Amino acid sequence: MNILVTGGAGFIGRWVVKRLLDDGHRVWGLDDLSNDRVSNLEEFFDNPNFVEFIEGDIKDICALERLFENKFDICYHLAASINVQDSIDDPGTTFQNDTVGTFNVLEQCRKHNTKIVFMSTCMVYDRATDENGITEEHPVKPASPYAGSKIAGENMVLSYWYAYKLPAVVIRPFNTYGPMQKSSGEGGVVAIFIKRNLEGLSLNIYGDGFQTRDLLYVEDCADFVVKAGYSDRVNGEIVNAGLGRDITINDLALLIAQDKSKIKHVPHIHPQSEIPKLLCNYRKAKELLGWSPKTNLEEGIIKTTEWIKEQMELETAGCCGGKALSMR
Repeated sequence: MNILVTGGAGFIGRWVVKRLLDDGHRVWGLDDLSNDRVSNLEEFFDNPNFVEFIEGDIKDICALERLFENKFDICYHLAASINVQDSIDDPGTTFQNDTVGTFNVLEQCRKHNTKIVFMSTCMVYDRATDENGITEEHPVKPASPYAGSKIAGENMVLSYWYAYKLPAVVIRPFNTYGPMQKSSGEGGVVAIFIKRNLEGLSLNIYGDGFQTRDLLYVEDCADFVVKAGYSDRVNGEIVNAGLGRDITINDLALLIAQDKSKIKHVPHIHPQSEIPKLLCNYRKAKELLGWSPKTNLEEGIIKTTEWIKEQMELETAGCCGGKALSMR
């Protein structure tokens, strides 16, 4: 198939591109690189099925029109502003990217009858209330403009399914982590904790640390994303994906640091948008897609630690190499 991945140079986007290429499809990547890195895709540039990477913006309608002349079978729409704090400080940018940008992509999908897989987020949900986890029928609570913009995007996507019978699915992966994730900034709590631990720094936790997260390994997430595009059974549906196990941030920090003295609690930067308990019920994904996660949290942390350690060693070697060269 001919497949477009918006946000293709992002953390999850990169793994989705890899999976699609492994499956033998012809893939295009679109990304404005505002929060992503083209280096995430460099290993695929010699693959003849990686047709093109386009540095472009989903708010640019003319650019989208030209791109969709390639007659895509599926569009995995992952491009978005994903930072909760940024959405609180500047809601307009998040709305333009996550809602208006999604409308622009939807219009091209409608014109070309291209299936759209819309990447939403678990952050649209209210807190989990029991140990059975959050199903797709669970109440939503847009506690940040990011969550509100994603819900608006979801509703537009589903409206195109009902109004035009455009093949469309909304997916809500829970907190995803793994190799290639940034280890600074907001969102990558596992990567941030691992890197700080390797650097001998404290692991800073916002608030009391009793908030829980359901952490999904990135290759399992990419498997879910891709399968949602392949299957007609999920058209018109909202589907969750997660590990089905949550962990407090305190316990996560201890699992990584193995030393309570390295853990520090700091004031929360956006307590009003904190969700106290996130636990995924992925029964629907299992029933409709035959999907379930394969990597447990402990295995995922080991794999992620190995990758971050390799990156730190490469950075150190590059730095030292540069100094040695200048001395000669």
